[in-house]
Amino acid sequence: MQAETSKLHTLKPLSFRRLQGAIADVWHVQGDAGGGGYYIAPDPRLVVFLGEVPQMALSTDARLVPVQTGARAMFIPAGVPLWSRLGPSQRLSHIDFHLEAQGLHNRLSDAGLGRVPDQARFLAGGAQLSDIARLAADEVERPRRGEMLIDGLLTALLGEVFATEPERSVAPVHDISKGGLSPHLLAAVQAHVQSNLARHVGVSELAETAGLSESWFARAFKLSMGETPQRWQARLRLEAARELMRDPDLALAEIADATGFADQAHLSRAFRGRFGQPPSAWRREQGPRSAILEQNRTNRGGPVQDRA
Repeated sequence: MQAETSKLHTLKPLSFRRLQGAIADVWHVQGDAGGGGYYIAPDPRLVVFLGEVPQMALSTDARLVPVQTGARAMFIPAGVPLWSRLGPSQRLSHIDFHLEAQGLHNRLSDAGLGRVPDQARFLAGGAQLSDIARLAADEVERPRRGEMLIDGLLTALLGEVFATEPERSVAPVHDISKGGLSPHLLAAVQAHVQSNLARHVGVSELAETAGLSESWFARAFKLSMGETPQRWQARLRLEAARELMRDPDLALAEIADATGFADQAHLSRAFRGRFGQPPSAWRREQGPRSAILEQNRTNRGGPVQDRA
């Protein structure tokens, strides 16, 4: 499982217990206001909060637009990312079941609950769900009986989760299985860079545009685009420079300045490296003066060097 957390502090050592087709663990943490995390795992998992339902937003989209608040239980399919963000400072306790796919399939099939869903499920739950989860957590932290009891409690929890209509099932969005950015966010980021071609836009600024932390944005962006934000930005500037070269009235030095390169030589080197030939090969084609130059006259900043 891959996880990154912020402002979450463990209060007790992790307790875990192995059972057939699953691993159960119990967490107790202190969460500061605004804290949260990013999680993605190769196996499906069931999470049930113990005690008070936490005041937090949960999302399977990097925008952190909540798909559910006030959820006591959630089922997250394999490979589906989850973001969380706390409201006020609070203590959290939860039991997690990391499930083998085949074992989960067998449990649901035997119980007549159908196939394993490929969408996340969030439930407010009730007293029965809460009671079962507390019994299971107690068996993980202080084992007193054999595996049969906790195995039965897991089956009972699955029955509560999958036999109950969820408050909301999350529909798939762009690259949700990979944890990438939505089309809306990608469009916003691209528009911001295109309106600031004359200067380098740092990853922190792009993340702010998307409303994400820098680390989450960088990961989600690379998953969506297959390259880092820096390399993507360098490619975008080169493509913009190539379009400007269609105007024979524009000097290479002017184009370099409009698209954020240090000077004409810097542009020429980058252009040859990207397209395999010098800029002069692109000057033969006449075209109207591009709006890119005028747009960037009002967004001037320092020169940019290509960054890995």
